[in-house]
Amino acid sequence: MVLGRNAVKGEDEAARSIGPAGSRAICLLASFKTWKKLPLVENMPTVRISSALCSPNVKFVRWKVHEDWVTQLNYYDSIQVVISASIHEPTALVIGCTTGTTNVQQKMKEIRDVKKDGKVRKWHQATLSLPQRRAEDNQTVFQVHKGVKAFSFCKRNNLLLTGGMDRIIRIWNPYVPGKPTGMLKSHLAPVFYLHIAAEENRIFSMSTDNMVKIWDLENHNCLFTACPKASGIQGELTACHYLSSIKALCVATDSIYLLHLRMRARPEPHLVVSHKEPVVCCRYNKTFRHVVSCSEGSVIKVWDFETGMLLSEFTGAHGNMEITCLTFDPSGRRLVTGGRDGCLRIWNYNNGHCLKILTQDEKHNEVCDCTYVEVYQNKYIIAVGWDRRINMYFDSPHDFHDFWRPQPHWPDDLIRGHKDDILCVVQCPPSLLATSSYDGEIIIWNLISGHIYCKLNTPVLTYCSEDPEGKDRSISHLTFLKTRAAKFESTAASLISNGPQGSVIFWSLFSGAQLIASFIPSRGKSQIRSIVVTTGDTCVYVADNMGYVYMYDIKDYALRGPEQEPPKSVKFWRAHINAVTSLELIEEEKALLSSSIDCTVRLWSMDGEYIGTFGQSELWDVYTAASWKHPVMPYEILKDPKSMPVHQVLTKNVSTSQIDHLEEGKIIQEKSSAKAEQTLNLNSLEDPPTDVEIKKEINIQAHQQTRLPQEQNKNSNRSFNTGWPSAYHTLKCHEVANIPPIGGKPDLSIIGTDFFFSDIKEKNN
Repeated sequence: MVLGRNAVKGEDEAARSIGPAGSRAICLLASFKTWKKLPLVENMPTVRISSALCSPNVKFVRWKVHEDWVTQLNYYDSIQVVISASIHEPTALVIGCTTGTTNVQQKMKEIRDVKKDGKVRKWHQATLSLPQRRAEDNQTVFQVHKGVKAFSFCKRNNLLLTGGMDRIIRIWNPYVPGKPTGMLKSHLAPVFYLHIAAEENRIFSMSTDNMVKIWDLENHNCLFTACPKASGIQGELTACHYLSSIKALCVATDSIYLLHLRMRARPEPHLVVSHKEPVVCCRYNKTFRHVVSCSEGSVIKVWDFETGMLLSEFTGAHGNMEITCLTFDPSGRRLVTGGRDGCLRIWNYNNGHCLKILTQDEKHNEVCDCTYVEVYQNKYIIAVGWDRRINMYFDSPHDFHDFWRPQPHWPDDLIRGHKDDILCVVQCPPSLLATSSYDGEIIIWNLISGHIYCKLNTPVLTYCSEDPEGKDRSISHLTFLKTRAAKFESTAASLISNGPQGSVIFWSLFSGAQLIASFIPSRGKSQIRSIVVTTGDTCVYVADNMGYVYMYDIKDYALRGPEQEPPKSVKFWRAHINAVTSLELIEEEKALLSSSIDCTVRLWSMDGEYIGTFGQSELWDVYTAASWKHPVMPYEILKDPKSMPVHQVLTKNVSTSQIDHLEEGKIIQEKSSAKAEQTLNLNSLEDPPTDVEIKKEINIQAHQQTRLPQEQNKNSNRSFNTGWPSAYHTLKCHEVANIPPIGGKPDLSIIGTDFFFSDIKEKNN
């Protein structure tokens, strides 16, 4: 049992203790079983170390370890050692045995020191004096730059992890303190918590900025990053603990959060994937007719658009950090990517050579989106992200520096700009720029002057299945209707954005900056992830988190003011089994490009015909429809339950009683109309029944009434097999004219008459 100030029990009877300089010694008490019988202090059993030492069953060991505060303390009974950490660099982490000193010379020296005092006291009383440093043979000392704030030990893998103020997670062999065997560099703040989950083959880490990361224990790759906005963690981090029984990470700040570990199912071997990790974005390069895709594993792949063949790929584009966005320069010869490391990188993507690195001024905040603009023949790369600023990098062909810094920020950006993380940036030539943020604010900028033109605020909605509390107002995608914006049409909507509850919002920018129309295309009200518009602003394609793509006709929509109804729906189809991360229209080829976190990049016709998945074994010819996969769809989409059609009754917000009432009324109406038609048909088309038929019908009804109830219900519970698929179909009803039951007699006098010669005779006459 380990005692210390603010001690907390944990794994392997571990305890954490943080104390001032006067409490830098470690005390160990063993075989103490009567602590429950001691007097209570604040309803807690309390024991003093001095009184515990008088017990004959207590073994007491005390030694000097650190020169600064102890940041973490753990006792591991499996190897009978105490591991402690401190921010003191020379003694950043110390592994000490708990069996007392084993060095003979050190032990004899301590005995001689006791005899010199001339005091007759017990050995355990002598140890109450100032603690002495232990021999080098009894402890292992690790020296770490800026000390250690958190550590984790795994006996099964013989692995030791340390993290601290320098934001680096170091991997050690616990018996080799000289040099770490590996380093994990990804956190942007001091590492606060580390845990090795050997069962899941994972490493969990958390930093003081509430960022949670999951690493692979074998290859040390960062598998997942949960930012505070995504996980919902708010407040100052105070404690963290991994619960292996339920596979969840418990985080304590102002509130307690429970983050469950959900393992993503590995793709089945027979399924076609474009990347091994979720695809973040993809773009089409019309100069070289290439498709470039980026994944969360910082992998960039180049595909041939015409055949779907993989041309090249390079890994580690942003180190271990995820790529978040990409764009091309106007010539199409250079690729610009942004990542979570806060940098933009310019590539010659044909050979994978990094030409330049664009860095921020201070902190390396995540880049969320980027675009390439031209202002008065000057070329700029604009990046936005978590720093809440618009960073403009001047692209000069005569600048040969490897690192670029952004231009000075606009005054309106510093004073009246966004107050939350910026998620999207789009341009409308020649002078409009639009940005959106996590708090639902949209700002329209004058790109030439840098002043704010107008601000738009997303309306607050009450309920959303993905966000029950209605807190998510983030706008992650914007699209200009450029033909309308260029004409400065005051009554027409010229900007489209996504919104809460899976809504699509049309905004008017030149008539007081107001909301013109809003509708929800998604079946499950899932968030819209991407919006693209045709060149003439005639059609819009939107994609949601369920993988569906919806096509709408907006040629005359929201042109003359507010609209109450949604635009005309052209068609929709399911392109992926998971969220669509990007859409791009390739109108000159009449194709649509899509990517998803299901690790696939797919090509479609503009009408939704499936051409193929990049990475499949069979190559296609984009100009030959016979080589397309259409009408076949991807196997994973066909078998997914969410791909099944929904009946109209289930899509409406009608209660069960209302549905039953409507169905009952409908059945009664159908029966009455059928009975009337049957009566009409009997009277008009059939002869009246004979006496033999009436007698036979009466005998059948009497036989049915005399049957036992068991026999009557015997076949009623049996499902009726119709022989065709049990699916809902819409039947079109047409009126049929009643044919008279008695027809007129035919004119037999015309038999044998030749009408051709008769017509000639009439003309001659």
